[in-house]
Amino acid sequence: MVITMEDYGKIRRLFTDGYSQREIARTLGISRKTVRKYCRGDTISENRKTPERVRTMLTDENISFIQKCLAEDAQESLQKQHHTARRIYTRLVEEMQFAGGESTIRCKVRELKNKLPEMYMPLAFYPGEAVQVDWGEAFVYNNGKKTRVNLFCAILCDSGAPFVAAYSHQNEESFLEGFVQAFDFFGGVPRKAIFDNARVAVKSGYGSSAVVQPDYAKLAAHYAFEPVFCNPRKGNEKGLVESLVGWCRRNFLVPLPHVESIQQVSLMLKQNCEKYIDRRVIAGKPASVSEMFAVEKRALIPLPGYRFETAKVCNVQVSRNATVRFATNEYSVPVKFCGYSVSLKAYPEIIQIYSEGTLIAEHKRSYGKHDTIYELEHYLPILERKGRSIFNAAPVRQNIPYEFLEWIQRQDYEPKQIIQAFHCCAQYGYESVMAYGIEDHPICSAEEIFDPVNVPDIDLGCYDELLETTEVVR
Repeated sequence: MVITMEDYGKIRRLFTDGYSQREIARTLGISRKTVRKYCRGDTISENRKTPERVRTMLTDENISFIQKCLAEDAQESLQKQHHTARRIYTRLVEEMQFAGGESTIRCKVRELKNKLPEMYMPLAFYPGEAVQVDWGEAFVYNNGKKTRVNLFCAILCDSGAPFVAAYSHQNEESFLEGFVQAFDFFGGVPRKAIFDNARVAVKSGYGSSAVVQPDYAKLAAHYAFEPVFCNPRKGNEKGLVESLVGWCRRNFLVPLPHVESIQQVSLMLKQNCEKYIDRRVIAGKPASVSEMFAVEKRALIPLPGYRFETAKVCNVQVSRNATVRFATNEYSVPVKFCGYSVSLKAYPEIIQIYSEGTLIAEHKRSYGKHDTIYELEHYLPILERKGRSIFNAAPVRQNIPYEFLEWIQRQDYEPKQIIQAFHCCAQYGYESVMAYGIEDHPICSAEEIFDPVNVPDIDLGCYDELLETTEVVR
């Protein structure tokens, strides 16, 4: 018989008032067996045990199969392509004729994954022993446009001295240049560089079995450090630089800075790193970053005499349009080099072009596809000879504002005057030329060339005296 909590309360009160079990049963109309069960308070009505579902028993074979699946995942190290609990369950049903429920497998998978929680080992380093390196991302306003930049971050493991630089892309040139700039900033080279398994550094494999990219191997050999790679998905193995990336974003780049170039971001970051070293005290360190960095600098490997060339270098032919090609993009050179073979150096942010060791052109590097970058000055000699092409010339339209071209056409200038206006526009701005005109512009109209060297007047009287003296002697 099931009794309510009200019945239970009446039984208990009557019993404590001295009523016998027989009297309680007769008074309440409840069986003596029920009264005997509840009167002494040894149990309580509606007090049920927490239900414990008896799950399907997993055999040793089933458990071994689950462990095998998890081991395969660990070996492949693919974060987005691994066994889920559902996939293990379906495989058990198909391959092992498992008849139990999916929830049973889910619980076992969870249990096996959490059986040995991952433990982190605190690390310590000697001065000059290692540097940790990583990439990060942040945003800045570059010429008014919100732009993503890539942060090359490096931190000395003993002192905690940081170096951060900004690049447009995480390519090999930026990676190598980041290392060279970091070593220059630190004034020396640590014996190990700890990095992850990104393709800019690793040709194949990962961790201790990684095969180093050829150019990274050259850099390591030149600066005499050992490349060390983390195990996959083990960010804790370079936890210092992981923390630096976030700290830099929150403290160096908030609010979002307004700059005119990526190089300006790098300069600002370098200055902030210097302030960090001068002022920072890291919890748990025996001294300030500045004091520990002074000690660590003395333990670094001295910089080599030759600064490693980080650019991609190639020989290219100048086209009939006075351009050279690199990575699908065209860059102009002075027209007198048409048909020449020249050398091109591709740095992270600039392109430099040399002829017989002399720099003949420099451009901001384009990361677009099939772009052509003209410098108007390179084409002025040919524009002087082919005046009819001036207003349709691609170098003119790319570099001269539309409103200035319209103004030029209204002035009815001769080709030589237009070229002169272009020169003035490049030096003083098109607004200045439009305000004065070529004839009345205080600089553009100047024809005389004044020698800035002041030559004092010379008194030649002493020579006359010398000549008279000579005649007397004779």
